[in-house]
Amino acid sequence: MATRFDVLHVGSACRDVDPTDPRGWRLGGGVTYSALTTARLGLRTAAVIGVDPEARAAHEFGALQAAGVEMLFVPLSEGPIYRNVDSPSGRVQTCIQVGVPLPVPILPDDLATAPAWSMVPVAGELGDAWAGAIPEDAYVAVAWQGMLRQLAAGRVVTPSPPVATPLLDRAQLVGVSHHDLDGRTPIDSLLRLLGRDARLLITRGGEGGLLVTARSNASPTTVRYEPARAQGEVDPTGAGDTFLAALLATVVRPDLLGRDRAGPSLDLPFAAAAGSLVVEGSGLAGVPDLSGVVGRLETGGAVERTHASDETHVGVNRRD
Repeated sequence: MATRFDVLHVGSACRDVDPTDPRGWRLGGGVTYSALTTARLGLRTAAVIGVDPEARAAHEFGALQAAGVEMLFVPLSEGPIYRNVDSPSGRVQTCIQVGVPLPVPILPDDLATAPAWSMVPVAGELGDAWAGAIPEDAYVAVAWQGMLRQLAAGRVVTPSPPVATPLLDRAQLVGVSHHDLDGRTPIDSLLRLLGRDARLLITRGGEGGLLVTARSNASPTTVRYEPARAQGEVDPTGAGDTFLAALLATVVRPDLLGRDRAGPSLDLPFAAAAGSLVVEGSGLAGVPDLSGVVGRLETGGAVERTHASDETHVGVNRRD
């Protein structure tokens, strides 16, 4: 059956404190970065976005509309608000407002039947009911980091231990940053929380990352990649969500780079190039289009390595 959209993204928009903005904040949330990424890469994109009244009026949604994103807004009494402070030792994130869960709305048929679903929580707002809303034959990606945060208004965000959930069990592709997990966490312990034959993307910032494939009757396989180098980092906020969305795009549209491929593929260099570009701009303004990603690949994208059996933990395994 022909479908109107290639991918549907789901999550709440958040407001990130920004003293340089006249509003005192700017629009964020993984769902906005993910939807804008796939749209600018050429995918027919829709998004279900939870918004409080202030976020709903954000001018940044104009960028998504201009890129062709079909948006279904779900009103929230409160949306999440974060303050992010970056330093050489890393980012400190403070929760100003937790927000409320994102309910499952009545979805139009063209959204409900999208062949790929991208679940992008920013504050644990996607409850178990969302797993039941996804078509059985849909390809599902989950941004895990938005489910791994202990949140309380006015408190610094701390990691929440990973646990199995219906959404994780439904996902074929799960992405997470090493910042959101204890580096000593065994990768095998994470794979046990995922669905059968799922792929786990672990990003490690400037160290690259891993793509680990669980296999029901064999040991997992691991691909290690080196990062595409950004030409000056301005804002790291959307890097992980952009990376995961670009990786999902290579599954949904394996013809993005004009290659003939037999079945779904996962192109790490392509996704890493997209992730390296978004940090060169401020907020959503940094989300690249297809020509930008191709250009970054041509000038030195990420390098895949296929021998990574020594990678057993989330943290970087120094090999020097």
